[in-house]
Amino acid sequence: MADEENVSGFNAEAGQDAVGLPRIVMVAEGDDTSASSPSSTSSSEDNWANLIKSTDIPPEYWHIQKLVKYMKTGNQTATMVALSCLKDFDLMQEVNQRAIQEIGGLELLVNLLETRDLACLLGALAILKEITPNIEIRRRATDLGAVPLLVGLISDPARDVQILAAETIAHLGRIRKSRKFCRKYGGIPKLIDLLDVKEEFLVTPREELSADDVLYLDIARAGAKALWSMSASHRNREAMRKFGLVPLIARVIKTIHLDVAVPAVGLLQMCANETSFQLAIQTEKMIADLIRHLADPDKDLKMYCSLAIFKSASYSITRDMILNAGGLELLVAAAQDPDNRPNKPLMAAVTGAVWKCAISEACVKRMNSLNAVVTLVALLDDENDGVLTNVTGALAECAKFPPNREKIKNANGIPLLIFHLNNTHKPLLENVPLVLMECAKERSCIDEIDQLDGVRLIWSLLKNDSKRVQTNAALAICPCVQNATDSGEMVRSFVGALDLIVELLDSDDRDVLSAICDAIATIARDRENLAVLSDHGVVERLCRLVSTTDEKLRASLGMAVAYCCDWAQNRKEFGDRGAVTPLVNFMTSRNLSVQRATALALYHLSFYSINCVTMHAAGVVQFLLETVGSKDAMLQEASAGCLCNIRKLALATENHKLKNINI
Repeated sequence: MADEENVSGFNAEAGQDAVGLPRIVMVAEGDDTSASSPSSTSSSEDNWANLIKSTDIPPEYWHIQKLVKYMKTGNQTATMVALSCLKDFDLMQEVNQRAIQEIGGLELLVNLLETRDLACLLGALAILKEITPNIEIRRRATDLGAVPLLVGLISDPARDVQILAAETIAHLGRIRKSRKFCRKYGGIPKLIDLLDVKEEFLVTPREELSADDVLYLDIARAGAKALWSMSASHRNREAMRKFGLVPLIARVIKTIHLDVAVPAVGLLQMCANETSFQLAIQTEKMIADLIRHLADPDKDLKMYCSLAIFKSASYSITRDMILNAGGLELLVAAAQDPDNRPNKPLMAAVTGAVWKCAISEACVKRMNSLNAVVTLVALLDDENDGVLTNVTGALAECAKFPPNREKIKNANGIPLLIFHLNNTHKPLLENVPLVLMECAKERSCIDEIDQLDGVRLIWSLLKNDSKRVQTNAALAICPCVQNATDSGEMVRSFVGALDLIVELLDSDDRDVLSAICDAIATIARDRENLAVLSDHGVVERLCRLVSTTDEKLRASLGMAVAYCCDWAQNRKEFGDRGAVTPLVNFMTSRNLSVQRATALALYHLSFYSINCVTMHAAGVVQFLLETVGSKDAMLQEASAGCLCNIRKLALATENHKLKNINI
């Protein structure tokens, strides 16, 4: 079910990207996986068995079990005293948790959640809060029906009960069943209500608040923690939006209290997986508060702020807000801080935010003034795949501007980029070719790429089973071939390279096909390479694609057809295989790139007389008469050339008829 996804700090749908950050969760990273894995339970059992074998069971174990027995058999006073004594033990230790669980104490604690005695209720909640970080206890407590009882206690008049109930739900919410039960029994709106705290409490120093006012802050903190845990489910996130989380979270993240800000921003970055929340971050002007928290010393808070920015910066308006609020300065400073380097989740989040901001030209200009490119290149020696993925993504955006290509080269970035072509992390392999594609547009860079065998390594990525890796590798091949000193000889030196290119025309992915057609259009400009491509059946495979309606593929296909016409009988073969009439239909497109590529293809095809007849019959003249007046020079020239060839054929035919009449 869509509702039951694992806890994760990232969703694939957010970026495109996102591609690349490590799993970042509240305090239970990977917990769902381990909770559902038999190996985790058996490992815990083995540890317990080893404890029994290697040492005597500590006396605390037996003391705790005695206290649980008193709770079972004693009266209300004995139960309350036993609960108070239990709280004196270190319940974070597994042996003490097992002591409670193995004598049936967990069932007793869950039953106590229904008591009307406030002291017993608080004692049971306090112990449950301490022991539920344990995976087995979480699962057992959920099976015993703890979640509906805790949901009911969220609206209890006693504030201490609300806080403890919400914090216990925060622990239980790390497993799927608990998240489902919380939503099913109406827990989401009740938890959202806990965030409804006055803004004056959020922005006033704690020492200036009364004890009652501090309790409201603690309630908001506990509610944010519980909702954060619940937000691992897509359905829960959608329920949060429907029940009015957005305005409340927008108010809470204004807080100056770190203990409230961390879970609140953590909740926000999880919800930012949803498009609706990404837009809410923009419309509710939360960016300014996120940027302000970026300046806080707490590294977890920096990380969650960066993640929220990463996920919401897909929109240009949001990127402008980040730029105007001074966010780039803080993000680049965090990336430059050597103290942050060991913290890989933080570095991945920061570089991910930088990557998304770099999509805007204005942001790249500001980053250039901060020397961000050199900083990013320095991070290419990082060993974390998530950091490397985001760094290369940011460099790919920065390298679209020629001065930054030289900066990458001068900072010794090209050897590092080529080294990462041997990596196996697919999101990283998607980004590295894009950086090299931009760098290859500079002659000095392509020479270095060629010398370091980078072109061959990029070509080898065409064998990768990831469609996006194949697409980006094919796109990178184009400038590498086009700008290399002896591109024809270089391509032929790669064994099986041209055969591989032609085979990829059988792909079922439109992006791959479009990129491969672009590569073929570039490679085919060398006649010897075109001869090899033709021998491998490139014309036949290109003809299979002429029925496409995809505009991007049409533009690329037109260029490939145009440059494949200049060998032997290829023009005739295109005509014989029925490619001409569908190509004429491409001219109905209003896309300038499609018109330009199609006109060029028709021009090259028109040097074969039968193709001219087919074009004329398909009504190409009307389209060419329109495009011959285009402001685009290539489209204008190709249209005029095609019309010229058609007219020459018509004149030759007319002259031939006149000669026959005279005879």
